[in-house]
Amino acid sequence: MSQPTASPPAQAPALADSAPATADQPDPITRFQTLQRAGRLAEDYPQVRELLTDLEDADLLRAGNHLARLAPDEVRKAHPGVPVLRVAVTGHGTLSALVPPLTAELARHGVLLDAAVSDFDSYVFDLTDPGSDLYAAEPDLVLCVLDPRIVLDELPSPWGPADVERVLAEKTGLIERLAERFTATGRGTLVLNTLPLTRALTAQVVDHRSRALVGALWREANARLLRLGASRPGVVVVDLDPLVAEGITVADPRLSLYTKAHLSSPLLARYAREIGHLARTLVGRTKKALVLDLDETVWGGILGEDGFDGIEVAETYRGEAFRAFQKVVKQVTSQGVLLAAVSKNDLDPVREVLGTHPQMVLREGDFVRVVANWRPKHENLGELAADLNLGVDSFVFADDSPYECGLVRRELPGVAVLRLDSEPALHIEKLLRDGWFDVLELTAEDRSRATTYREELERKDFLDTFDSLDDYLRELDVTVRFAAAEDRDVPRLAQITQRTNQFNLTTERLQQSDVQALRADPDALVLTVHSRDRFGENGLVGAVLARQEGGTATIDNFLLSCRVFSRGIEQACLSALLRHFKDAGAAEVLGTYRRTAKNGKVRGLYPLVGFTEVSDDGTTAVFRHDLAEIPAPPPYVLLHAELPGGSDRSARSAPDDRSSDPTSDHSSGSPDGAGALHGEPS
Repeated sequence: MSQPTASPPAQAPALADSAPATADQPDPITRFQTLQRAGRLAEDYPQVRELLTDLEDADLLRAGNHLARLAPDEVRKAHPGVPVLRVAVTGHGTLSALVPPLTAELARHGVLLDAAVSDFDSYVFDLTDPGSDLYAAEPDLVLCVLDPRIVLDELPSPWGPADVERVLAEKTGLIERLAERFTATGRGTLVLNTLPLTRALTAQVVDHRSRALVGALWREANARLLRLGASRPGVVVVDLDPLVAEGITVADPRLSLYTKAHLSSPLLARYAREIGHLARTLVGRTKKALVLDLDETVWGGILGEDGFDGIEVAETYRGEAFRAFQKVVKQVTSQGVLLAAVSKNDLDPVREVLGTHPQMVLREGDFVRVVANWRPKHENLGELAADLNLGVDSFVFADDSPYECGLVRRELPGVAVLRLDSEPALHIEKLLRDGWFDVLELTAEDRSRATTYREELERKDFLDTFDSLDDYLRELDVTVRFAAAEDRDVPRLAQITQRTNQFNLTTERLQQSDVQALRADPDALVLTVHSRDRFGENGLVGAVLARQEGGTATIDNFLLSCRVFSRGIEQACLSALLRHFKDAGAAEVLGTYRRTAKNGKVRGLYPLVGFTEVSDDGTTAVFRHDLAEIPAPPPYVLLHAELPGGSDRSARSAPDDRSSDPTSDHSSGSPDGAGALHGEPS
């Protein structure tokens, strides 16, 4: 079906003029206008993320209209390090109105949109034909935007509930087949959505029993759509019902009839926000920790002034709001989000409240760390990041104080700051609004993350009891299992590529379909790294992606969780991998390192284990190992290697054999030989 002829929608008005907030620091709208009018949006694109952070929806949409006019290549030329997401948009209706809000939502998270919008009503062809432009573009995300008209347009006149049931069955069956074709043929993630049920349909049935039946049939079809992602790792289904329940109109009747825009602009904008959360996950910018203020955030009142019995947790209107907020925090952080507190208070009274207050939902054991002192909060956040071996850009910080929020935002611009206010009933909405912690799929490692990080803090305390890092590492009793990936590992492996930034030699982001394709490639090796030590299991903490073709083997990527840096795990795995390739007849092994803003820590990894540099163009360096002399694993790591095509090996260098220990000149065993247990936060 061809694109309907219609007058183009009116352009959004220019951003409203606004007086500067101060003489020295104009407000974000004014600063954005200045860049736009000077033609500097591409040149100064990294500033855009900050400027869009707190814009109201209307101003954000206006900004998106300006940003959508930027050529992605122009931005990439000025800023090669900006993550780019290729997004294909297809569907049943006219969807050009989706591009500006989608551009703005991705820009809010520092991601550049490279979008291609298909013709009207081309989604069946786009997803069915492997030769279509959609497949040829190899998008990271495919947005197949569905609307109620795919059903309504197929109903006879007149119609009854049986007709609705028949058409719904036909359409959901079609969508299932399209999803199957995509997962078998395409790459990236296919995003579908449920079909909003409008009163314009149900009110056409005059008897209430039939009206209820139509509602039941419609919801059953949506439930069938929602289950599509359960068995298809490359498919995500966005439920539009919760968005419509926020009071958003599904469609504008005039635009739907005259321009075939079957979903309203406000609904598309709200949908774009959900896609922004997903996009952030795919480019490795998911947040990992929620850091809360306490006074007027977790409880009402000021503990230092009101005392243990005076703070509000329940039994008052405001107290119930704080208690409800605590319940939501506990729910979110039970799924792998780290919870910490940074408060201007004395520590002992805080611990008393968290430990014994009868109305508290959150207890001290729910937090990986509680920091209560009178120091500036941005300093405490920086130290907390170092203790957890995380980057501050992994943090979401929530506080009711405009001063504290402003200070943290200025001093630590990577932190996502949630500015709460004096109305605690709105805390939940503000926490959940941006899906900071959304992931494609929850893994076993996610559920145990808080425990593993608490154990990591115990390791740090344990380290402080030693005079020598070597002595600490020997007593830590690190054991590593290095083995081929299994089916159950695929979600976690994809997640590691998406979430790991520092120890990630190329930062290539993979989705589950990509990992499965590599596992099916006979020349490829997809290897997992599991570790444990005296404090407990660390789980699946790393991955190696490699291949061998003839006499040349190539390490495509090596990733390791920031929780297990600098314990000799990386050298132990590389030692086993080199031995494997030599036994398999390889004459050389090549490894690639691609520079990013965060992975400078591993620039020296390959030379540390005997590779020599072959080339370096300033962005990508290639290293070569001739396999003449393979280093032994560090003496403090017990390695169990179970690599394909070879016998299982267990190895540990003799404690006194320093000649074969690649870390003999680097007490920490870290790639840069810095002598510190932890690298820069990831």
